[in-house]
Amino acid sequence: MPTVSEVATVRQAAEVLTGAAGRSERVSIERGGGDVVVSTRLLDQVLEHEAGDLTAIVEAGIRVRDLNERLARHGQMLALDPPGNPTIGACIAGNLSGPRRHRYGTTRDLVIGVTVVLADGTIASSGGKVVKNVAGYDLGKLFCGSEGRLGLIARVGLRLHPVPEAARTLVADIESPADAARKTFAILAAQVAPSAVDLLWPGRLIVLFEGGGRGVDEQFEVARSLVGGAEDSGDVWQEVEARQAAAHGRPTFDPGRLEDALAALDDAVVRVAAGVAYVPGPVADPRDPAEVALAERVRAAFDPAGVLA
Repeated sequence: MPTVSEVATVRQAAEVLTGAAGRSERVSIERGGGDVVVSTRLLDQVLEHEAGDLTAIVEAGIRVRDLNERLARHGQMLALDPPGNPTIGACIAGNLSGPRRHRYGTTRDLVIGVTVVLADGTIASSGGKVVKNVAGYDLGKLFCGSEGRLGLIARVGLRLHPVPEAARTLVADIESPADAARKTFAILAAQVAPSAVDLLWPGRLIVLFEGGGRGVDEQFEVARSLVGGAEDSGDVWQEVEARQAAAHGRPTFDPGRLEDALAALDDAVVRVAAGVAYVPGPVADPRDPAEVALAERVRAAFDPAGVLA
């Protein structure tokens, strides 16, 4: 049976990894697979919140919704909405995102700094407290999507956004791949700035508008005049979340060839501008072999002894 180690400080995390490396034990972070399983459950504090700069420094074990509950008291939010309620560390390790990716990007776009613990126990930091910062190597972006294979993410600097005053969701029926492409591109080409543009394929185009009340109303009416449809209470986003959470594959596609992509899909949540679909079944790794080889060389450079499982 693996040993579970719940770390409460960065120093403790470093000691766990140093000890495991010295004993030639494998370590996995927040999942099985290692002789030692490290949990960041106790690393759940907001260390700094600079409301005037729209930034915060948090520990990696805090969960997205819990963080947003604290930030909401100040009228701010982390504009990240992946399915479930993952930790900030898990969001970085998986480069997770949700429908708001359309406007705010993925986790890697919202991380401005990190403190990590490498496989040999070395503590390293990069980035800073402000959005425009060029200090040191950008470990935050490098660790996004690393799946825990480069090191343990301990602290994170985050870019925040104001909580929108109003939100409205438009849902329009779609009849075919061609109809979906026509209506979607009409929204993307219009003078509107949606927070999310998703397709629940087959069947519906879903568009979220957020911001000031008057601006949201105006944009909603522009979009409805282009694609028809009706307002939804917002419950449809729960369906989007559930279907994304249940997906086992994530194929990518050229957004300019949306009609062709939809013709090849039976059931999917399609994040249009990002060129990604969430499908029920597994799919082949879309990465080029050279990209996979590069990722492995980076992993070997960070963990030459193969401590991290």
